This record gives sequence, structure tokens and C-alpha cells, in this order.
Amino acid sequence: MLSMPNQNWDVVIVGGGPAGFFAAIRCAELNPNLRVLILERSNQTLAKILVSGGGRCNVTHACFEPAQLVNFYPRGGMALRGAFSRFQPVDTVKWFETRSVKLKTEADGRMFPVTDSSETIANCLREAAKLAGVTVQTGASLLRVEKSPMAGFRLGVGKEGTETTLEAGKILVATGSNPKVWAILQALGHSIAEPVPSLFTFNIKDKRLDGLAGVSLDDVTLKVEGLTQRGALLVTHWGLSGPAVLKLSAWGARILFEKKYRASLAVNWLGDHRLESALEVLQRNKDWRENTRKKVAAHPAFSQVPLRLWKQLTQFIGEKNWADISKAELRTLAEELTAGQFEISGKGQFKEEFVTCGGVQLGEVDFKTMQSRVVPGLFFAGEALDIDGVTGGFNFQSAWTTGWLAGSAISS
Repeated sequence: MLSMPNQNWDVVIVGGGPAGFFAAIRCAELNPNLRVLILERSNQTLAKILVSGGGRCNVTHACFEPAQLVNFYPRGGMALRGAFSRFQPVDTVKWFETRSVKLKTEADGRMFPVTDSSETIANCLREAAKLAGVTVQTGASLLRVEKSPMAGFRLGVGKEGTETTLEAGKILVATGSNPKVWAILQALGHSIAEPVPSLFTFNIKDKRLDGLAGVSLDDVTLKVEGLTQRGALLVTHWGLSGPAVLKLSAWGARILFEKKYRASLAVNWLGDHRLESALEVLQRNKDWRENTRKKVAAHPAFSQVPLRLWKQLTQFIGEKNWADISKAELRTLAEELTAGQFEISGKGQFKEEFVTCGGVQLGEVDFKTMQSRVVPGLFFAGEALDIDGVTGGFNFQSAWTTGWLAGSAISS
């Protein structure tokens, strides 16, 4: 049985991650008289922060216009539009700066602590919670929730067979993707969007990719099942990864899940080149006098295509010189470069992110306060909701925003 300082709390926050801590700090700072408890089922709080961004913690993204920011959320963007008008990345930056944690912006817009250490962010949150008088209990799973006959809620906490009963005036669920907690919420009357993976890499077995692990391109366009994404790409031992793939997997999470991660992927290695413009460049290379005796495989026509990849894509031409390739071969190469077809045979993992689409249906939550429209006194924040963003600090930003809004509302 858990050893708790007391069994009666004004606020119980389920989940010791970024959203839970942010809400607890906001709530306790606004109303120091509240008894606020964070329950974390593992033995360590803020675990996701510690591993994110390769141990650097991608805190947020330097996108300071809410209307633009929502475009980075495959699910939840519309619901977050108003929320971001009240707390957005610029507010996140200020929040940490007032606590002596400065952030820096990298070329791609991602923002990290200047220390390049996720410990900086975790320690800041833990210290802020401690100073605000928040109590943290680890190793405590939520087992059940029922409305209290008097007021608020009665919670069963601990492990099966060692349950401790708590009383809470208000509850905030900030557990992330947790099927057991979702089952408890369903028993209270909430609807749950089926959870499926988001942000994953593509498993592809194709001889054109053999031996290319580590090859990267800055600008490719990918298409699958009617969806298109553009960005950087990385060839891996198991297939394809990189920002373009991760964005495509996020937007296509449900479609690809339904297709059991089997689909045809079109790859435009040239970014925005179309077939005809690529063909024109290839024809110029063929006609260029200095190329007459140069091997096609050894002399790429496009500087953005790495030589190793170019050799693989031109294997069908053999050892021909530029002057000797036919019009049919030129067209085939242009098609390969702008719309190469690859078969996705499964999904891989993106180790720096653990993102699932699915969760509490957004229509059942008031996004001004993050309170349930079904159960008064019940609040939500973070990935317990059917919200997920693409990689780049957007999932943390939705956690900060929803946590801040929930904490503000709970404090009153």
C-alpha cells in the first residue's frame, strides 16, 4: 500500500509528464492554498522529456502565429486554434526564461535549452513544482475513479491488490497514451478515438536502396494514399526515415494502420521537379559535348542527388555514356527520379518520439478550460486527448498549452 501524506486532495493530477507538471505548477502558483498531488505510475517523472531530442529536449518550435502553428497537428489543430491564442510557443519561451532556462532556435525552427541537456528542462519543472508546494507520488497507478457521494471524486490508486483510496475535489488526466486509463474514462461516459501509432519510419525492401544506409537528401517529395509531404529524407538499413517520412506517417497514421502498413510510396528525389522539367535537364546532359564520353552512372545530372543513390537509380542503363542513352531510357530515368515507386512493407520506430494518435474525443472537452463536457470536475491535458503533432517540438507545445489552460481553470 502506498504511503501517502494524506488521502484528501483538492487536485489530483494523473500523469507525471510535461503536461501534468505544467498544469500542477500553474494551478499551485495561482492558488497556493490548494493541495495538489501528481501521481506517476513509473518510478521516474518526466521520462519522455529526458529522452526527447536525443537527450537535448526539443521544448517547442519557433512558430509564433497560432494560425500557422495549428497546421503542424494532423489531429487536434482546429481545437488548439483558440488555445494557442492564449498560450503559444512565445509564452513557453518566456515561462522557462523567467525560471533561468534560456532556449535557442536551430535552423529548422526547433528550440532547445542552450545547455543542450534535457536534464535542464526536467530539473526546472521539478524545482518549480517543489517551490509551488506540489506533492509528487511515483509508483502509483490509477486503478479506478468514481464520483464521490459528497463532492468530487474517489480514486483507487496503487497496484492491483494494494489499492489506496484517495478523495479529490478535481482530477486532471495527463497520462499520455494509456489504455487502462482510457477504459476508466469510458466507464465515466467518455468516448475514446482508437489509438494507433503516429510518427514512424517505413520498412522498405528494395534493391535500389541496398547499401545506401546513411544517404540523405535535403528536399524530396513523398506521396502515399493521396497524401503528400515534402522535406528531408534519410535512407536506413530497413527503408526510409527522416522528417518527410515522419510527417507523412503522422498525417497518414490511420490510413496506414487500416492498410496494415502495406502501401505504395511514390518518391520524387528532386523535390519540386516534375517529369518534363527533369527530362529537360537529362536531355541537356545528353547533348552537352563534354559529357559525350562520360559514364551516366558516374556523373549525376542533379547535384542534389548523392552519387551512391544516383548509381543505384541508373543501374538499368548499365555502363553507357551520356551520348549513347536512348530517349526511352531518358524518360525512364526521369520517371525514376520524380516518381519512383516503392512498396512499404511495415512500419519501423522513431526512437526519439513516442507518439500515438487517438485518445479522448475532442468534442467532449471544453478547450477554454480543458474541462470535460461529460464529467464536471474532470480535466485533460497532453496526449491523453486525441491530439498529436509532427516532429519538431509540436507535441511538447500542445502539452504546455493544454496543461497551462487546465491548471489555470483548476486553480479557481
